[in-house]
Amino acid sequence: MTEVEIQEKYIPKWAVSKVHGNCFVFDITPEQLVDVCSELFHVHQLPIKTVFASQGDIKSGEYYIHYVFGVPVENFYIIPRLLIIGTTEFPSLANSVYPASLYEGGIREMFGLEPIGRPSEAQPVLLHENWPAEIFPMRKDFMDIPLMNGHSKSMEYHFSKVDGEGIYEVPVGPVHAGIIEPGHFRFSMAGERIVRLEAKLGWMHKGSEKMFEKLSPSDGVRLAEHIAGDSSFAHSTAFCQAVEGLGGTIVSDRAQYARVIFGELERLAGHSSDLGFILSDTGFNFGLAQCGRLREQIMQACEKLTGHRFLRGVNIFGGVYVHLRKGEIEELLQLLHGWKKEFEEIIKIADDNSMVFNRLSGAGILAHQVAIDHCAVGVPARASGVIVDSRIDFPYAAYGKLHHEVSVEYGGDVLARFNVRKREVLTSLALINEALQAMPDGEPVSPREMTLRKNSYAVGISEGWRGEIVYVVVTDENGNISRVSLRDPSFLGWHLIPHAAPGNVLLDFPLINKSFNLSYSGNDK
Repeated sequence: MTEVEIQEKYIPKWAVSKVHGNCFVFDITPEQLVDVCSELFHVHQLPIKTVFASQGDIKSGEYYIHYVFGVPVENFYIIPRLLIIGTTEFPSLANSVYPASLYEGGIREMFGLEPIGRPSEAQPVLLHENWPAEIFPMRKDFMDIPLMNGHSKSMEYHFSKVDGEGIYEVPVGPVHAGIIEPGHFRFSMAGERIVRLEAKLGWMHKGSEKMFEKLSPSDGVRLAEHIAGDSSFAHSTAFCQAVEGLGGTIVSDRAQYARVIFGELERLAGHSSDLGFILSDTGFNFGLAQCGRLREQIMQACEKLTGHRFLRGVNIFGGVYVHLRKGEIEELLQLLHGWKKEFEEIIKIADDNSMVFNRLSGAGILAHQVAIDHCAVGVPARASGVIVDSRIDFPYAAYGKLHHEVSVEYGGDVLARFNVRKREVLTSLALINEALQAMPDGEPVSPREMTLRKNSYAVGISEGWRGEIVYVVVTDENGNISRVSLRDPSFLGWHLIPHAAPGNVLLDFPLINKSFNLSYSGNDK
């Protein structure tokens, strides 16, 4: 579509939009907010990628709230921007576009801006109840405020109560067995059945978005790699793409294919691990041992190719630092050929096991409509019949030049999520094979000297193995990064599990939880 066609189809006639690369930004008033965003979401059926706030002029009390909608296939973004000045209140969009509620809670905590009309959801999103009530960490003056000098607590945390005869509660966490990250779950039970589940997260909050404001773009790549450690490459890819868009940097053709290869290797490691642990939670420990062995082979291959098991330090602006040579390509192709045969043998053994089928089938059903209403992404969405995949919807790197289809199931249960992962493993193997053979000659990185556009926006999206990762990078009048908003797929996913757990026995929850396998660190950021 041309810029004129985009304006005519998606942007109100009264609006004056400014084009920032592939972002179309236009200002709206509080009175226009609901109508504009509802039309984009419900009429044009554009997915809402994120909602974030930024601070304008401190003296005049300016704040902006940005509503980022993506246009699939066309690969551009519509961003209505709401100016708030002289007040700390803004109208909630949640009653019309439900997923906005999740982001509005974060805006309230981080900026002290109150969404008026938001459904009563007083529970914290990231900051816990002992955080000082008068301090908002994403404001520009945050670093000048002494934190613990007589400030009151923001609230008391009260878990939602379920009344009824025989109802009891089971608290789990935040400290768990093993080495997993912290998260608290409160189960309301009737006998062995889960009636309600409430998750309290935020224990891993690191202030990452604030840290981006103090770092150079190159150091920002390193930070992006540590948002969710097992998705380092996908996070750095999304961040790099946003900054490259601001700098007008052209990624070399060879690097575009390399980013596909490394992204799919990361997906193989994540999915093979998940499949093994799902099988383990059914009592089928053979699957855990064998899938763990396959994952280790991928991790060792990553280390041999790049020097890092988690592919950190690979992405740089303009491409990748790794130059895959002919011998390395042939060795990787040979490894993956044998790896695929072993994977298929292991999965066949698991599929033929009636105990595995009985445990996976019917457990933890996520309804199709719930997935749609919550803008679910990744494996949980595709296992509930929602056809979303950023590699196709918003093609990046060399994905637009390669061939693959979305792996989708319709059962919505643990078995469906297991099957989606199985099929995605085979898809990843095919994509790597095609990319290795189609990768053109040339340098792995384009010249990296770049100047970022001033007062501008850029969106970077990648499909991590958990789902879609979104970065929005904003620059100031000097061309410096002034705001980075990031959304890990787990931020959406953790709000889905409470819909999948009720009605299941408590002993099935570890299996259900593992079938989502969300990141605490990615959510808490």
